[in-house]
Amino acid sequence: MLLKDRVAIVTGAAKGMGKGIAVRFAEEGCRVAIADIDLTKAQETAAEISAKGVEGLAFACDVTAIGQVSHVVEEVAKRYGRIDILVNNAGAIGNHFDIEDMPEEEWDRIIDLNLKSHFLFCKFVVPYMKKARYGKIIGISSIGAVLPPAHEINYNTAKGAIISFTYDLATALAQYGINVNCILPGPIKTHFYDGMLPGASEEEKEKVFANIGKKTPLQRIGTPEDIAGAALFLASELSSYVTGHALYVTGGLPLQPLAPAH
Repeated sequence: MLLKDRVAIVTGAAKGMGKGIAVRFAEEGCRVAIADIDLTKAQETAAEISAKGVEGLAFACDVTAIGQVSHVVEEVAKRYGRIDILVNNAGAIGNHFDIEDMPEEEWDRIIDLNLKSHFLFCKFVVPYMKKARYGKIIGISSIGAVLPPAHEINYNTAKGAIISFTYDLATALAQYGINVNCILPGPIKTHFYDGMLPGASEEEKEKVFANIGKKTPLQRIGTPEDIAGAALFLASELSSYVTGHALYVTGGLPLQPLAPAH
């Protein structure tokens, strides 16, 4: 097992990519604490993790609230004595606005959810990792950071900043044996698209996903399991000499697909 007896916090793991990461870590022997604003769904994920023979914990947490974040970190550290892995996955896209129409509060909300949350969890987790002289920190950015598929400037800006955050923190923490990397997911089949496809049937959604997938060189949309595999690599000793890296998990984007061979 690649993560046997390790302890991880995964934010936003009630569903989607975060859940995929949390479950995959558990399959490799890792105890996983889930921090998510949706406690009911987080508890369901924790139960799924516990069914695999390792402990799963669920915490109701607004990842933009410093008091709630510090509480989660303190409780996990108190229970296990250490925190080996942190995955800053929580995030969401907001309502669409052209920049000239965007309310200040909408800008702040999306920046806080997608970026400030990384700062807060690292602020409280890093001291435990420094003391242990070991740690794996993984941030979830987006292909939108470098190849915006739409004008979602608050979301894309936050995701771009996660890359810079990764480079800086990787440099600062390398002397403590802490690896800091980030993942740039491409199009991934999750609830992320629900707001863009209101009222669509499952068949209609599948057609949309198939069309999205055709825009990638690999000709398919990604899955939470694809992201989980990359996260497992970065969380394990397989990546012990990798830090300060932004890993594209995008089906080949920003490369463009060639015309089908005849």
